Amino acid sequence: MKMRQVILRAIARTITWNQAADILGTSYSAMERLRQLYRRRGYDGFWVRAIPKHHKQVPLATVEEVFLLYQEKYSRLSVRSFYQKLVKKHDIHLSYEWISRALHESGLVAEPRGRRLPGWGNERSKA
Repeated sequence: MKMRQVILRAIARTITWNQAADILGTSYSAMERLRQLYRRRGYDGFWVRAIPKHHKQVPLATVEEVFLLYQEKYSRLSVRSFYQKLVKKHDIHLSYEWISRALHESGLVAEPRGRRLPGWGNERSKA
């Protein structure tokens, strides 16, 4: 599991910060420093350290709100439908790609299945 996935799962509250520290093999105090850095720099700013103020930074409060809304209200919706609800009802304007990537990496949504070629595995087309 990648560091980004572990931290996103801790933010989404599917695992605790102590569990995240154990998974990454760090101490709890080191994990707390990462958490504070994440709060200061936002979602994308945390991963882009070379740029002082990244133009795509998303505040931690917004990330937590998106995860909370998905977990409490919209867990049965697809990512596309959830994105539409965020824009229309909750006035959160983030890209669909960002929402999809965050939900997948946090483990709240299963990874998409691969696409099949037409005709493969279809017994009727072989006859």
